[in-house]
Amino acid sequence: MRHPRVAVFHLTVWRLAVRRLAVRRLAVWRLALTAAIAAIVLVPLSAGHAQQAPAQTPDYFIPGQSHPATPPRPAARPAAGPAAPTPGSEGAPAESEQSGISPQQLQLVLPPPAAVPPIPKGNFPPASIMGVISVPDVMRSSTAYQAVDKELGVRRQKLNEDAQKEQTTLRDLGQTLTNDRGKMTPDQIRAKERELQDRIAESRRKFAERNRIIQEAGQYALAQIERTLRDVVQQVAVSHGMNMVLHAPQTALYLPEFDITSQVVAELNTVLPSVSLPADGVSVLQLKPQAATPTAAAGPAPAKPAPASAKKP
Repeated sequence: MRHPRVAVFHLTVWRLAVRRLAVRRLAVWRLALTAAIAAIVLVPLSAGHAQQAPAQTPDYFIPGQSHPATPPRPAARPAAGPAAPTPGSEGAPAESEQSGISPQQLQLVLPPPAAVPPIPKGNFPPASIMGVISVPDVMRSSTAYQAVDKELGVRRQKLNEDAQKEQTTLRDLGQTLTNDRGKMTPDQIRAKERELQDRIAESRRKFAERNRIIQEAGQYALAQIERTLRDVVQQVAVSHGMNMVLHAPQTALYLPEFDITSQVVAELNTVLPSVSLPADGVSVLQLKPQAATPTAAAGPAPAKPAPASAKKP
């Protein structure tokens, strides 16, 4: 039989363990509630930002997103592209999941290849006169890009501040519902929970919509810059007699005389010093199509036809 003091000691230890476990569960429950509210409000913002942002190459920049400059690097050997899908292979499991014939065995059982006749010689392409351009440097030096980047940064900051305020409000509402649960009837509790869920769903929809509008505004501005940049690069290349322009990050070595980046920047800032942006909160889809305006590159306007009475018979 145990000594009474030993029994009391074990009982005290057991009570302390139970109390610690209860405190730990309560802390975990509160943390889970806070994380759920934050995820409901803030996760759609980051998800929308990632999904609605346009697919980019390393040579282009989306306003509002800073990328480090890409230094020139030696040209790597081009990797072999993905193999063309075989007929009827849609929906088939991956090669690693199949335990069938190996590629070497397949080559042994293939039928003879089709004969390819010689092709007569055609016209040779002209000799290549190449230029090099760094599109990231052009974007960073573009006055239109800098203005768009600054404006969209302000809009994103305001969106983040509103999201933080809404998160605090939802957390307070959830805490109030938890504290008042013992004072309400089951019907009142269900009504309050439904009201809180509706508020959370509305917050998700509202902030996701605002984030989508900001992303569309960035795409709208970038489309204007890229459209003019293509024409500027073409005009600068023609002025130097170039028939091929390569991206600088994809070129291992070139002389400074081949680089037309600075000239393209100067011409782009002259032709397109700024771009238009929809107002904050206005979707691009709500804008009306604008009529094309004549530019100097389009050449002189065609002469008007003479009146019918002035024409000679």
